[in-house]
Amino acid sequence: MSLSINKTAESHPLTWCLREDEQPVWLDEYRRKEGYVGVEKALAMHPDEVVGLVKDAGLRGRGGAGFPTGLKWSLMPKDESMNIRYMICNADEMEPGTYKDRLLMEQMPHLLVEGMIIAAHAIKAYRGYIFLRGEYVEAAENLRKAIEEAKSAGLLGKDILGSGKDFELFVHTGAGRYICGEETALINSLEGRRANPRSKPPFPAVSGAWGKPTCVNNVESICNVPSILNRGVDWYKGLTVNGSNDCGTKLMGFSGRVNNPGLWELPMGTTAREILENYAGGMQEGLDLKTWQPGGAGTDFLLPEHLDLPMDFEHIQKAGSRLGTALAMAVDHKINMVSLLRNLEEFFARESCGWCTPCRDGLPWSVKVLRAIEHGEGQPGDIETLEQLCRSLAPGHTFCAHAPGAVEPLQSAIKYFREEFEAGISGQANNLREIRGIQPNQQ
Repeated sequence: MSLSINKTAESHPLTWCLREDEQPVWLDEYRRKEGYVGVEKALAMHPDEVVGLVKDAGLRGRGGAGFPTGLKWSLMPKDESMNIRYMICNADEMEPGTYKDRLLMEQMPHLLVEGMIIAAHAIKAYRGYIFLRGEYVEAAENLRKAIEEAKSAGLLGKDILGSGKDFELFVHTGAGRYICGEETALINSLEGRRANPRSKPPFPAVSGAWGKPTCVNNVESICNVPSILNRGVDWYKGLTVNGSNDCGTKLMGFSGRVNNPGLWELPMGTTAREILENYAGGMQEGLDLKTWQPGGAGTDFLLPEHLDLPMDFEHIQKAGSRLGTALAMAVDHKINMVSLLRNLEEFFARESCGWCTPCRDGLPWSVKVLRAIEHGEGQPGDIETLEQLCRSLAPGHTFCAHAPGAVEPLQSAIKYFREEFEAGISGQANNLREIRGIQPNQQ
C-alpha cells in the first residue's frame, strides 16, 4: 500500500500518525501524537452534544452506503431506562478490491479503539464489539493488544479516566461471509445465529443485538470521529475540495493494472483522474483504460470520460454509479467484459445467504447465462434475460441489498459494452475471438 509523506494532523487526520516502517502505532506513541485527546473532550461533554457535533460535521458512513453518522447515532432511543445498548464496528471488509479498513486496523489500532469509546459515550452504550473479517489475523492480534493497552491505562473498562463512564470492548472474528457486511446479518452472526439479514423494521437502533438498541458503523467512519472532537466542525468541513458537498477526507485508491496500485487519504471531492494519474501512476505501458468501478465490485462501471468527476457521493451517483468504498478498480482494454462479469457474479452468487428466492436463484442463473456467452454458446434472447434479471433483482425486489448490488456491474456492463455480449451469442464466435484479441485462425 502506498503512503504519501509530509502528512500533518490538519490535512491527514486518519493517516498522519502512520510510521514509515509500517509497524503498528502502540499506546505510548499514539498518545504522543494526540491520541485519546478526543476521548477526554468527549467525556467532558453530554452525549447529545457529541452526537450534535458529529452530525454538524457532516460525516457520512465510509462503508459504502454513505448514511450520515451523526444522524444514525441520533436515532438511538432517548429513553434513559433502556440502559443496555451496544456499539458495533463493522470490520467485515469482504468487498472485492477493498482493503482500506485493514490498513487502519493493522497499523493504527488505537485510532479505532478511541473512536469506539467516543461513539459508545455518544449513544450511551456500555459494551462494544469489533466484528472482524476472520482472515484479518494480524488486525485481530493488533486490535486485541491495543484494547489491553487501553484497559491498563484506564481508557477502557470501569470508570474511564475517572469520568464514571464504563465501556467494555471485544474483538469478534467472523466466519467469512460477505453477507455479514449487512448490519442485521452481522448482528445475527454475532449472536451465534445463521448470517441472514433481518426484516426491518424494527431497525437495530430499536432492537438490535440480543434485542437491545444497537448502532453499527464502519471502521473508517468511526476512525474519523476523534479528529472531529479534536479540531471541530469548521476544520473538518474545510478539508473538502472541488466544491464537494461531502466533508472530510477519505481513504481512496486504485487497483488493477496500474503502475502504482495503492491507497491514499485524500480530500472528499478529489477527482478520479487525479487519483489514477498522480497517485496510481496511470495505466501500465501498452494498456488503455477501458472502464472502471469507483468503489468496489458491487458498483456500476463508469467510462474514462467520467474520470474528471469529483469522488464524492453526489457526483458519482449522478453519473450512474455509487462511491461505495472509494477504492476504484481500473479495467484495461484487453479485458473481456463478459469474462469479468462472469467472475464477479460467481462471487456474488456464492455469497448469497439464500434467504430470498430472487437472490438465491437469480444470481446463479446470471452466472449460467454469462458462462454460455463467454464460451460463444449464448442463445438469442440471453442478453434480454440478463437485463430482465437486473430489473428483477433491483432495489425493493429482494430481502436485502445483496442482489441489487450484485447486478449493478452487470447492468452497466451491458449498457456500455453490449457488443461484447452480442459477440458471445451462438454463431458469432469469430467476433468473440476478435474482442478477446485472438485471430480467427488461432486455436
